[in-house]
Amino acid sequence: MKKILVVESKLYLRDWPAMLFSIVLPVALLLVLGSIPGLAEPDPNLAGQRVVDTHLPAMMILLSLLTLACTVLPAYLTGYREQGVLRRMSTTPVHPGLLLAAQLVINVVIGIGTSALVVLLGRVVLNASPPRQPFGFVLVLLLGTAALMALGLVIASVARSGKAAPGIGSAVMFPLMFVAGMWFPREVMPEALRTVGDYSVAGPFAQALRDTWAGGWPQPLHLAVMAAGLLVFGGLAVRLFRWE
Repeated sequence: MKKILVVESKLYLRDWPAMLFSIVLPVALLLVLGSIPGLAEPDPNLAGQRVVDTHLPAMMILLSLLTLACTVLPAYLTGYREQGVLRRMSTTPVHPGLLLAAQLVINVVIGIGTSALVVLLGRVVLNASPPRQPFGFVLVLLLGTAALMALGLVIASVARSGKAAPGIGSAVMFPLMFVAGMWFPREVMPEALRTVGDYSVAGPFAQALRDTWAGGWPQPLHLAVMAAGLLVFGGLAVRLFRWE
């Protein structure tokens, strides 16, 4: 596993432009949107919290991770398939689960690094509050990032070409962003839509991030949904994966 992880890390870094996009986009949006004066004022729709302190950084972290999981990761693995790399790997003792696990670890590390950058720049540039429940925040970030990357592995497993991967990824990504409250805070959504979001993995992840930012502990239901997503998506990725 260690050898596969090292090799995959080196190969992954060669495709740095796509990975860089998933980092630059949310950071740039954070700084641009965070400079809007109204977002630095208490919002009654967010129980009096400032958007720049909770909602905005949580959404930018979610945007970064969904971009990484639904576009960068699937494109990378489907590129492997088209180039015949996976076919050659199939002749070795490497199990698909090891390859997928290595990809999961690499992307989780990248996602956590980007999230840390969002928190740091939000604090330094926008004077935004860091998560007030740091232990809960770290737990949610690790679990939610792993669950989203496992979803990305499922997309990579079912997409048969580099052209198909972005379409499938977008079809998954944008609905998840919507129900997670990317454009409209979950507090103003209809009850039925909030219920759908509660079981979407992205919705519990975003809400749990906001809860820990406000100083609360993540709800058990949100943690359970993310853990279930990691197990279910991880299992599906291994089951559906094909070398060719």
